[in-house]
Amino acid sequence: MTPPVGDAALRPPGPRQSLPVTQTATAPAPKHLPDAQTVTSVKHWTDRLFSFRVTRPQSLRFRSGEFVMIGLMGDNGKPLLRAYSIASPAWDEELEFYSIKVPDGPLTSKLQHIQVGDEIILRPKPVGTLVIDALLPGKRVWFLATGTGIAPFASLMREPETYEKFEEVVMMHTCRTVAELEYGRKLVESLKDDPLIGELVGDKLKYYPTTTREDFPQMGRITDNLSSGKVFADLGIAPMDAEHDRAMVCGSLAFNKDVMEVLESFGLREGANSEPKEYVVEKAFVGDGI
Repeated sequence: MTPPVGDAALRPPGPRQSLPVTQTATAPAPKHLPDAQTVTSVKHWTDRLFSFRVTRPQSLRFRSGEFVMIGLMGDNGKPLLRAYSIASPAWDEELEFYSIKVPDGPLTSKLQHIQVGDEIILRPKPVGTLVIDALLPGKRVWFLATGTGIAPFASLMREPETYEKFEEVVMMHTCRTVAELEYGRKLVESLKDDPLIGELVGDKLKYYPTTTREDFPQMGRITDNLSSGKVFADLGIAPMDAEHDRAMVCGSLAFNKDVMEVLESFGLREGANSEPKEYVVEKAFVGDGI
């Protein structure tokens, strides 16, 4: 059995309960872990997905879309860390993360049980390719994600610069079931009423969620919906072209590879921080097995 971490060691044993996202920590706990940050809220979306927020180091500066290494102490007494995209925007006072639960995963088997007041390890060195600076200027940007790959786009959809740089933003998110779309759906629905960026978002953001295993008004893989032109028809927008369109991709390695082929069939080229082009891919995405 994994020893409890931080304040969890002070609580009597008992079943873990999911916490509403609005519950907050009353006071910062003493820090026992290296690079420790305190959990301020936890939300379990399904039996496979959860999100949580933690305190933000005062010195941390990052660009919306980047990731950091977070984790807990392993059974061997050494930090067990994985790359996680920051789901909150660069202006947020806290940091949000969105994670899958893997029952026997070295990290998430422990991380899924965190509660408000617990600590996690957070290495304050953000990196990543899913940043606006890595794209050439364009008129429309596509955010293409499967599962928890929506996390960096949860950050970018709440980033004012996104709407200042692009006339149109298309968020394509595909999951197996309807319930797995809930995190993204609620976030998108909240944007137009957001006091900070609501006016910027306006009608610029187009949301296109699909499922692959459960009946839903919109179904199918992102690659198929792009290749067939279905997404363009459904949204009533022009087909993708290299002159006006830019794209960001975050999903499994297989998904990334398939989407890259589709994007290149439209004439888009892969870019990077050092050489901006028409699309970028996050290769550090954490999927199954964590």
